[in-house]
Amino acid sequence: MRVARAARLSPSRRRPRRGVSGEGALAVSASEPSKAGEPREPQARQLRNGIITLSVLAVLVVALLFAVPGLHGVGHVVTRMTAGWLAAAIVFQILSCVGYILIFLLVFDRTPVLFGARVALTELAFGSAVSLGGAGSLAVGAWLLHGRELSLGEIAERSAVLFLVTTVINAITLVIAGLALGVGILPGPTDPLLTLLPAGLVIVAVAAVLALPRASERFAMARGTGRAAALARGTARSIRDTRRILLRPDWRLVGAVGYLWFNIAVMWACFRATGYTPPIAVIVLAYQIGWLANVLPVPGSVGVLEGSFVGMFVLYGARATPVAAVSVVYHAITLWITLTWGTIAFIRLQRDRLRHPEQREAHEHNAESRAGGE
Repeated sequence: MRVARAARLSPSRRRPRRGVSGEGALAVSASEPSKAGEPREPQARQLRNGIITLSVLAVLVVALLFAVPGLHGVGHVVTRMTAGWLAAAIVFQILSCVGYILIFLLVFDRTPVLFGARVALTELAFGSAVSLGGAGSLAVGAWLLHGRELSLGEIAERSAVLFLVTTVINAITLVIAGLALGVGILPGPTDPLLTLLPAGLVIVAVAAVLALPRASERFAMARGTGRAAALARGTARSIRDTRRILLRPDWRLVGAVGYLWFNIAVMWACFRATGYTPPIAVIVLAYQIGWLANVLPVPGSVGVLEGSFVGMFVLYGARATPVAAVSVVYHAITLWITLTWGTIAFIRLQRDRLRHPEQREAHEHNAESRAGGE
């Protein structure tokens, strides 16, 4: 009966609720029919265009390695990497993706396992290919999840929790590496500007985030109603939910650790493949700080991420030529495995959406009804 009722609700007549975020607007608009009667799927077009752009950029990078005289040394190192260590790097990247699936399923605990795994992989693919920084992956995740009895508000808050959980693991890892390197427990440079300063900045940032719930609730009480007050309350709930997930024993929490650590292990294995390996604390710090370049809206961060890694590793005392070779190979492995696996998952999700449109509309109607009663 609920399915029949939802089927009578024409998607073109439903309007998004007031206060819907940009991600929510994408989720709603993507389900509207086009003039030809077929569903408009801008996400598929974005992913296709991103893959084409990445392919062109990858060809250009390879051509530069072997055509520019100053980069011949990098190409020489790449061609002589040990195949066994490169195979290990590929396995580590697959395990990193599995880690993200686990933490995604922990945060979005009401989603079916197979469906949630495919959404998680799709988010990774869009985050790699679409020139929107991290916004592309969040938008496609919201679009897919909105058909599973999750309101747009719930999706936004859960997405914030997912981001915060993975960020906390990043912060803890960076602080441990920075402090251990700074006080001489682990080998490597002991310059406070390269070790203690990054760790201290992260500690201050975490403390500020922990203080946000109380400040946000005071702000919301002062404003009473409105979009700003609702955003403040949602922020407070997301941070408290993050704390609850991190402190509650659940084996899937290892996914957040594995998502980061296996990704660092990919770079470590690539270094091992060259025969030159910087100290592990240097790899951790240079990797995490260099990874900040990934937020720039460049498809796949091709060229940008490699340059950031080279700059950070050289700053920590590593040799430039092997670092450049490792950066190129690391990025190729992480990018194309994630993109290939995520694209396959996205295609399967697309087929399911087209095969069972009545179920999707019923779920969306139930989610909107529940959200309206909140």
